Amino acid sequence: MDTFAQLLVGGLLTGLVFALVAVGLTLVYGVMDVVNFAHGEFLMLAMYAALGLALIGIGPLLGLPLVAIALFLFGIVVYRVFIRRLLAGPPEATVFGTFGLLVLLQGAAQATLTSDFQSVPNPPLQGTIHLGPIALSQASLVEGIGALVLTAALFAFVEYTETGRAMRALAEDRVAATLMGIDVQRVNGLAFGIGAACVGAAGSLLMLSYPVYPTAGAPFALTAFVVVALGGFGSIQGALVGALLVGLLEVFGGFYLAPELKMVPVYVAYLAVVLLRPQGLLGRR
Repeated sequence: MDTFAQLLVGGLLTGLVFALVAVGLTLVYGVMDVVNFAHGEFLMLAMYAALGLALIGIGPLLGLPLVAIALFLFGIVVYRVFIRRLLAGPPEATVFGTFGLLVLLQGAAQATLTSDFQSVPNPPLQGTIHLGPIALSQASLVEGIGALVLTAALFAFVEYTETGRAMRALAEDRVAATLMGIDVQRVNGLAFGIGAACVGAAGSLLMLSYPVYPTAGAPFALTAFVVVALGGFGSIQGALVGALLVGLLEVFGGFYLAPELKMVPVYVAYLAVVLLRPQGLLGRR
């Protein structure tokens, strides 16, 4: 029973971090109908930014707002310079364009930052917290709680602010939203920037316990795509539910099967959802 409780809490904390990575991806898809294949590389850049701040004495938690703002601005620039032009072409243009951006960012990181694994020097929160029979590392607990707070903040922003309502209007009907006077380009840019800011925050949190290297974002991005497909493309609530499910399946799979097989239950669940409910658990047709 103690082992089950330990795995349960560990899986939920892991899932919360996946949720913060995935909500940015699902927000961009919901508003713009674009799948950003470079999402993982944005995460990698955020982790390097957090590392750079740590090297000058600003730890990952203190640097989180700075990294999130930097990625927000970077996302807006990428949208205005690159994505906006792709949207004027056929739907396949955004697929190939964002995949090309993935290759570009990975190659630039390998050329300028080397392929070595790098971690924050003297990382904080290296202790362990005991909650009855459950032992949790301070870093994983802060990562999970931080991710939950930020995901909830994004949900509140989309649900209860004027800009959030404009984003939901675009997601519902772009033509009607345009006729109502919504500035589509502005809202698209904000959505893309906020999606990048989400991985900026996630990158800072991950540097509490993960190393960074040029392809560090790829595993998280792959998991984020599975999370979004499970929860439903365009649904923030679905991304949270899907992420928690993935976190639990990964942790339990790694323990009861084998560490190298931990993703097998995740992909089985993904295939089952795709076959039985293609729109995802909380998505709409």
